[in-house]
Amino acid sequence: MRNRTKYAILLALCVIGFWLFENLYTPATYSNTDGSITDLVESNFLPSSTTGEIIKHNYYTFSYSEPHEQPEWVAYTLKKEHLTYDDRERPYFIEDPKVKSKSADWRNYRGSGYDRGHLCPAGDRRFSEQAYNETFYTSNISPQDKYFNAGIWNRLEQKVRYWCKRYGDLMVVTGGVLESDLIEIGDEDVDVPRTFYKIVMRGSPDESQVLAFLIPAKESQEPLEHFLVSVDAIEEKTGIDFFKDQPQAWQTAVEAKVDVKGWKF
Repeated sequence: MRNRTKYAILLALCVIGFWLFENLYTPATYSNTDGSITDLVESNFLPSSTTGEIIKHNYYTFSYSEPHEQPEWVAYTLKKEHLTYDDRERPYFIEDPKVKSKSADWRNYRGSGYDRGHLCPAGDRRFSEQAYNETFYTSNISPQDKYFNAGIWNRLEQKVRYWCKRYGDLMVVTGGVLESDLIEIGDEDVDVPRTFYKIVMRGSPDESQVLAFLIPAKESQEPLEHFLVSVDAIEEKTGIDFFKDQPQAWQTAVEAKVDVKGWKF
């Protein structure tokens, strides 16, 4: 009888574990036009890392720069089903346990005059508590002027959500341009980028459509189109190879141009 009870408990625990895995873990994915799904982390579309520290969370991946105490890029997939309006309790920012050197303490930002600007937006991850809370690791933030953060940067984030609703799954890569002579804040010398970028991709590998934005870190009323550049231009500024594993012919065709055809602004 005792063995049956133990077996029943073990079976119940297995069922619960499987349910939690299926319902709480959703790997970042890239959707192909043929309907197949490719895991973003395992795909050939992640950027290079100039630091060698690439970290995967359940809902985004990033390359952390210890000298700058922030990510040099954050990459994630945005799917239509991610776009919910669930009311989530805003958690405290915490250090990322996966960063070997520890990500910067949130207190570096206190009294600095800069916002703790999300890179993978919390607003894109309201569909689950775990996904939402992950965006509050300090490895997912960068110092931003509050008017920039609430202004043009927020407008671009909203536009990305609009494109996701209109066109379907998107891949987004974003970050601050990390240079050697930046202003620093806090006891850990967190660098304050002067410029931020965002690269948005949709379609299949064979029919990719890419937009790239390079925006000075101050509020602007200029249309978003004013800040469009080529991927090559962002690579030159950052030293990052954004689609390093793609064939050279693909990179030449996609990264050198600015093409807004098929994107509604």
